[in-house]
Amino acid sequence: MSFPQFAFNNIRRNGRAYVAFFLSSVFMVMIFFAYAVFSYHPYVANMPIGKTTASGMQIASIIVYVFAIFFVMYSISAFLKSRNKEFGILTILGTEPGQIRRLVIMENMLIGSLSIVAGIGGGMLLSKLFLMLTTRFIGMEDLPFYFPTKAILITVGAFLLLFFCISLFTLLFIGNKRALELLKGTSKPKKEPKASWLLSLIGLALLSVGFIALYNDLSGGNILIAAVAGIAGTYFFYSQLSVLAIRLMKRNRKRVWHGTRLLWISEMSYKIKDNARMLFMVTVVIAIASMSAVVILSLDQQNRQVFKDNVFPIRYNVYSALDQPNMAPVNEVLDAAGLDYQEVYLEYLYANTDDMRITVMSLSDFNRFNTMRSKPTYTLADHSGIFIDSRNDDRPLENERFRPHADGDQLVLNTESESLEVNIEHTEKDPVYSDILYSTAVAVINDQEYNELTKSLDKRELSGKYLYQIPSWGQSVPDRESSEALVSDRLKDIDEVIKERSADREFSGYFTTRYTDFEEFRQTTALITFLGIFIGLIFSISSASFLYFRLHTDLEADGRMVHSLSKMGLSFQEMKRSSTIQIAVLFFFPILISIVETLVVVRPFLTQFGIANYTVPVLTVFGAFLLAQTFYFFVIRAKYISSLRKMMV
Repeated sequence: MSFPQFAFNNIRRNGRAYVAFFLSSVFMVMIFFAYAVFSYHPYVANMPIGKTTASGMQIASIIVYVFAIFFVMYSISAFLKSRNKEFGILTILGTEPGQIRRLVIMENMLIGSLSIVAGIGGGMLLSKLFLMLTTRFIGMEDLPFYFPTKAILITVGAFLLLFFCISLFTLLFIGNKRALELLKGTSKPKKEPKASWLLSLIGLALLSVGFIALYNDLSGGNILIAAVAGIAGTYFFYSQLSVLAIRLMKRNRKRVWHGTRLLWISEMSYKIKDNARMLFMVTVVIAIASMSAVVILSLDQQNRQVFKDNVFPIRYNVYSALDQPNMAPVNEVLDAAGLDYQEVYLEYLYANTDDMRITVMSLSDFNRFNTMRSKPTYTLADHSGIFIDSRNDDRPLENERFRPHADGDQLVLNTESESLEVNIEHTEKDPVYSDILYSTAVAVINDQEYNELTKSLDKRELSGKYLYQIPSWGQSVPDRESSEALVSDRLKDIDEVIKERSADREFSGYFTTRYTDFEEFRQTTALITFLGIFIGLIFSISSASFLYFRLHTDLEADGRMVHSLSKMGLSFQEMKRSSTIQIAVLFFFPILISIVETLVVVRPFLTQFGIANYTVPVLTVFGAFLLAQTFYFFVIRAKYISSLRKMMV
């Protein structure tokens, strides 16, 4: 039997240990290849948002590749640890350390090569489906299939280099241990896990520093401090704090010394200490994936809510115009589509009052706007006005720039050259002005006084808004074939037409439709969501693989313990209950910690975006992770308990 055949037979005989590693590696190669197929597609660069999407795919590929480095390194080190006894036997039989190293490299490269071939093969079979799903999900045109030569070469080169470099690095784990030490393998009795009070306090301090930095100010420096302190604190939490908590728990004999509770609590102190790095990696991976997903889903939820709250689906924002723009081109498109619509033009200026910048508009514009909205109209005497609180309750930062006024208050409006004192006759709250005029407060004065204020101003210092209300479009998000979507597409390039047909062609302004704004934001978030789904899948599958490797590594030692305990009377049901609790802690404890970390981190970020309600995104994300983790839990638990049952008397 040749040396390569010997390496191949080792893999075949250790199939149970290698299968999870092999399948996870295949999945990573396949996802990396799929992203590369899209990134280097010849038609992508010529499509709208094509370059952005391709860049996103390349970034996702890098993330997958970096994660693959840590995954492969951890997996190979776990295999080597479990095979110490095998290496000891080979040493006794005369195998030199160099030959063992050669065997390890050959096995790893063989697994790696098979993973690359299977991953690219699976990727080729699914590439057409992946291209179709990507374009449909993001909202791009369908891409034709092509033979991805460049993607294949990049994938093969990248992962061959990865497996080879990791194989060389892991040779450090083998060292030059003596045969007796290798033969003992994992059968050496473990020392009782110990935790340092000092390191535990450092862990608590790091978590506290991360929390304070995050909730103090979301500057770049504070975010970096929070990330470093939070990740380091999480590691100390698993390696020190959790072990210390279990040791303190074991002191309460009344609670611990009861049934199988003593067995699984004692074992958990060893398992958490031994698997601290693995639990730490799983927690960080799930937390990062969850944070990203919650933020993206929350932004998408907010985007949909903004669409539904927008009662003016077409707007033209005018800045510094001598004359009103000619909106006939827009009206012609709407008439051609057979739509019933109403339009209104609002002119306004900005004034200062009580250290607050306030928007000022005329009574006639205000009444026309109210008539369109079926709201009451008003009349105003000289030196009297209406004060509108237009703050949006979902944007708490707006409160910092606002001073409330009540009926009977005096309001002094100051422009660069004029000043007007107004007695407030009526106040109301109407957040719609925050959306259309980007203002937290609006003052309405009669037309004569408004004209007096604007006399000394250059007409180009005034701003205006054309607002269109189209009842038939409603407030629900439409599909791509709806009237709103089709008309919005026709109006995309209407800006230049408006300028050409207006008397004043030098004005500045821009045209928007709510559907176009919604769709552009949706495409951006859809791209990130799509990339995140596949990266999240890798994280989820790999975290389950990590746990499987550790359980498989500890199976021999656990089997000896169960065999001894079964001689003393441990029943199968007791063993099953104890093992189930231990596996459940390993599987779901990182999920619980990642949920806490995600909720702590995303709150200040979402507050910056004015998002107060993110319950649905949080439940969606963690529901998906819990569902996946529960599936892995039952599969791996069944295999683990089945293996232990064979070792009982």
